[in-house]
Amino acid sequence: MKTSEEIRIRIPNRSEVDLQNTWDLSKLFPGDTAWNTELGAYEKLTGRIPGFKGTLGTSAEALADYLDFSKTLGILEERLNYYGDLRQTEDEGNNAARTMTGRFMMAAAKTQAASSWAAPEIQAIPEADMERFLLDPRLAEYRIYLKKLLRYKPYILSDREERLLALHAEGEGIPGDAFSVLTNVDMDFGVLTTSEGERPLSQSTWPVFMENPDRELRRRAYETFYRHFDSHKTTLAALYGGSVKQDVIKARIRGFPSARAAHLFPDDVPESVYDNLVSTVGSNLGSLHRYYGLRKRALKLEELRHYDVYAPLTPKAVKRTSWNEAVELISAALAPLGDEYVNTLRSGLLGRWADRYENKGKRSGAFSAGTYTADPYILMNYKEDSIRDVFTLAHEGGHSMHSRYSAQSNPFMHYGYTIFEAEVASTFNEELLFRYLKNHGDAKELNAYVINKRADDLVATLYRQTMFAEFEQRSHELEETGNPLTADLLRSEYRSLLTKYFGPDMVLEEASDLEGLRIPHFYRAFYVYKYATGISASLALAERVLGGGEREREDYFAFLKSGGSRFPMESLKRAGVDMSSPAPIEAACRVFSGLVEDLERLIG
Repeated sequence: MKTSEEIRIRIPNRSEVDLQNTWDLSKLFPGDTAWNTELGAYEKLTGRIPGFKGTLGTSAEALADYLDFSKTLGILEERLNYYGDLRQTEDEGNNAARTMTGRFMMAAAKTQAASSWAAPEIQAIPEADMERFLLDPRLAEYRIYLKKLLRYKPYILSDREERLLALHAEGEGIPGDAFSVLTNVDMDFGVLTTSEGERPLSQSTWPVFMENPDRELRRRAYETFYRHFDSHKTTLAALYGGSVKQDVIKARIRGFPSARAAHLFPDDVPESVYDNLVSTVGSNLGSLHRYYGLRKRALKLEELRHYDVYAPLTPKAVKRTSWNEAVELISAALAPLGDEYVNTLRSGLLGRWADRYENKGKRSGAFSAGTYTADPYILMNYKEDSIRDVFTLAHEGGHSMHSRYSAQSNPFMHYGYTIFEAEVASTFNEELLFRYLKNHGDAKELNAYVINKRADDLVATLYRQTMFAEFEQRSHELEETGNPLTADLLRSEYRSLLTKYFGPDMVLEEASDLEGLRIPHFYRAFYVYKYATGISASLALAERVLGGGEREREDYFAFLKSGGSRFPMESLKRAGVDMSSPAPIEAACRVFSGLVEDLERLIG
């Protein structure tokens, strides 16, 4: 049995984690045995799918029968998927959990293949018949789902082609899965000697090292960390290149003009919104460069290095925040949203919505997994000595409450909101937390620290994610124009963006461009731009809600409850922000500029 001190100075195994600090998956399934039983039931339901073929266009009732069945199958599929995937994230090296996810993926691929005829058959229903069907009360809860499905008609293939694509779907996640296993399980970053003793270096502890005031420790952590990525750079480039290639091939098969167009189509987001983000942020890099100049001066450095960009500018204000303290702080900050919102979130966070702390093999980072029938689960790797993790918890809490409202307010077939909208609800919570901390700080150092943290958050969410979006666009365009994505080419493209965004005060390391090969979000193509548009929308909505009254708050709650009932641009416009305009992006850049000015007055 390990002593508490031995556990404290190393990453614990999953078996050593207190149950109260883990999420409660029993609302999905009581355990693995029940999951296996229901997987068998799911496979049996799949066997009934062919019996519906050829009937969907015969009547509204026949179409409703199939959609009722599809809903039942879909709810079970979601439960199976979430349970297996969340079990795997607890420990990526857990072979039993990996077997479960593998079995589910195989079963889901068979289900997708077995039902691949359904979309084309629905698309083939004559327009006049479909208009008449949609008036039938039995199809009421499916109207939005059907109208969205009909948009895909130009990109739906033949039954045989759809079946082939469905059979291929099982392999689409391999590059991302291999990346996760390599970087979270197989790559052992070792330990570093600190003033507090030996401390493990991992994907999850990396940000903590980068925020350490000890510059020499930051340098050693940086060099050690990237030395491991350098030794795997060819494999990492091959994995990312393979993921990009899959994106491009899929888009071409369906007839989209580009991979980006294919990924923006489901949300009905014009490509001009993406281009507008990149160009508007690119035209407002002056404040970002000024911020890095301020960092250099405040840290009293002759040269600003890549490992200096997260160092606290006011180290004396750093304080520890326990999980319970963080929950109470977030609850106080979100009070303007009302008792129902706050009490629900507080209860979930103090209960077992969240898997709180790091353990060996656990997936790095944080996410929220909203479900229709169970809790909106949150994965964290919470560190008490990082104020950033308090903001992350508020962020993921925003996702989870959005999921809860959406599930309670919509039928299953269209309860899911888009990522474009999700990043609004999450960063909205961060903005309220920032304003609360700023207004309740009673010391100059604490106030400067909070403003510094908020500036860093906007760098990470607005500027950094836009840089990532620009890199994704370049990578996919290179593949689409016949340029193989080698490690050297990817690093060269990424380095040029580092130079553009960091500006003249940054001295890049030789390994700095390896960062482009270690970002897990790149395996979900054209996803990261939504962080930047989300923070821009959330800043506008936070200003509107806090500066308004009951109507403005209800408009925001209507947005949270809308789920997938509208496309995101329309949903946000009804909430009070127009993302087709550059105005929200420009306003967000002005907010950041104001934070830099505040910091210059306080510390610079």
